[in-house]
Amino acid sequence: MPFGSGFNPLENATAYGPINDHGHEIPGLDLTRIDPGVLRRQVAFAGPYRPGTIVVNIAERHLYLVEPGGMAMRYTVGVGREEALNFRGSAVIRRKAEWPHWTPTADMIRRMPIYAHYTAGLRGGIDNPLGARALYLYRGSQDTDFRLHGTNEPDTIGAKVSSGCIRLFNQDIIDLYNRVPLGTPVVVLQEGELLRAEAGPGPGGYYDPYGSEPPGPYPGPTGPYYPGSPGPYSGPYYEPPLWGPG
Repeated sequence: MPFGSGFNPLENATAYGPINDHGHEIPGLDLTRIDPGVLRRQVAFAGPYRPGTIVVNIAERHLYLVEPGGMAMRYTVGVGREEALNFRGSAVIRRKAEWPHWTPTADMIRRMPIYAHYTAGLRGGIDNPLGARALYLYRGSQDTDFRLHGTNEPDTIGAKVSSGCIRLFNQDIIDLYNRVPLGTPVVVLQEGELLRAEAGPGPGGYYDPYGSEPPGPYPGPTGPYYPGSPGPYSGPYYEPPLWGPG
């Protein structure tokens, strides 16, 4: 999919057009009714995070995938009124799913009793609230119940809506899903936080947003893996030391 500046009508029509994905028909976005500023675009990024890190800025309603050279791919997100505010700091993507199964949490059911109809879960599909893809955030071996996912309500992107974690247009979550591997670090910044999470320096003096995250390996759907990014430090980035091989 082309990306460009986010304002090229021809590129946007291609990137946000209808998609047949594994037999599921994703409708195209009506770009005549959408502010082009909410579409994904490459932007300058001055935050102190290593390329390959996902940074979610709740206040901005933006998600950044940090790239080399002081750039990032920026996506607009929708956030939950409560769920998105319950998580801050860092985690690691340990699971990825296409057309994921959805089961509401106990807190969601408490706030929206209608969700009690789905205590057994809802199979993946165009009507599923998680949309076309989901990225599951873990701390160590613990699922945080926090997800980056698609949506069946594209009009909620850029807003603070009644339920859910971090949602993107289905076209955008597919793009992000294809770009990030298991082990990708994620930093979530809440209202008033700057472009770094609160944490102390790790071994060697590097800023460590991951705290006491163990080095792995961790079980994954395709075998064991180590979180983290390969390659030497090229700094100055705030990051943990390398976590094992791979």
